[in-house]
Amino acid sequence: MSDNPSFVLKGNSHPRHPLSNPPPAIDDVAYEQRPIPEISADQVLVQVKKTGICGSDVHYLVHGRIGDFVVNNPMVLGHESAGIISKVGPNVKHLKVGDRVAIEPGATCRACDACKAGRYNLCPDIIFAATPPYDGTLGRFYRVPADLAYPLPKGVSLEDGAMMEPLAVGVHSVSNLGGFRANQSIAIFGCGPVGLLCMAVAKAIGATRIIAVDIVPARLEFAKQYAATDTYVPIPSNEGESKIDYSKRNADAMRQQLGIEDRGSKAIDLVIDASGAEVSIQTAFHIVKSGGTFVQVGMGNPNVTINLGMLMVKELIYKGSFRYGPGDYPLAINLVAQGKIDLKPLVTHRFPFDQAITAFNATRAGKSEDGKGVIKAIISGPDVLVDED
Repeated sequence: MSDNPSFVLKGNSHPRHPLSNPPPAIDDVAYEQRPIPEISADQVLVQVKKTGICGSDVHYLVHGRIGDFVVNNPMVLGHESAGIISKVGPNVKHLKVGDRVAIEPGATCRACDACKAGRYNLCPDIIFAATPPYDGTLGRFYRVPADLAYPLPKGVSLEDGAMMEPLAVGVHSVSNLGGFRANQSIAIFGCGPVGLLCMAVAKAIGATRIIAVDIVPARLEFAKQYAATDTYVPIPSNEGESKIDYSKRNADAMRQQLGIEDRGSKAIDLVIDASGAEVSIQTAFHIVKSGGTFVQVGMGNPNVTINLGMLMVKELIYKGSFRYGPGDYPLAINLVAQGKIDLKPLVTHRFPFDQAITAFNATRAGKSEDGKGVIKAIISGPDVLVDED
């Protein structure tokens, strides 16, 4: 049965010659009817009501690929979603039709070493929404294992539910990998949605200091109003100056301006890079305290120069962060339900399903046609005529 209108990115359906690399189709989207998915005994069918646009969705739209993941065939976009249970498999006991849920969009094999070790986000066979070749959530229906559909408590809206996916990234980076605790200090490079959500998590945990770093003053102003205690705009580079030399000079200026020290109460316990910019990464190595932790969540040029001597002498813990893992979604939901994190200020734009293209264009441009800056755009599901929370 085909009654599942979906927002689809067209792929390059031409067969690939082993010695050629034809570019994937880009900027080619359409609304298509897809079959309503059949569910197994342990799955649920979710009627999607709210979907946030992620940078990866835009990247696939603009470039047709992210690294080795190439859109060769048509693919439904979207993976930050929440909705209402439409159907449950016979083995599902904790959910019922009509329940409001946030969707964790990555189904894993549950049998590999990574899954058994509790690091299921590293599963080699993960079926992740809107990552080729798997369809995403920007349609009427999406099926998911029942344990990846998280009930939303009273007072947590469906729009909040769609924001649980990027918030879980922040929880994973700050709390899980970063081991951040109350009465510690954190510096976050990059004030996009993920950076802001990392700040929100740190604030909810009880940070004494949250330093936001970005090159855009308007972003820093928002960060200060939202969660940051301090902000820093990187200094200009000198003509002909190497990135390494600039980063050291920039770190010196940051330390002086903000009174940062390498040890003690004025030191930075945890650094999160949510920018992916090489100079941010290099600057952060100088800023984080001796024995501190550095978590890389922003994705940029994968080939960057880092100071291994500093990594060793300061005995830093340097970790990569990839999506989210066990406990991240429940903690994200609880922080919002308890009022410790307010997601509403981050949603700057809302669009009906039939304006999905406009929503993507606004996110891609960083602002809508009226000039308002985009932090997070939310697209309602095909059946949402009014807000359903």
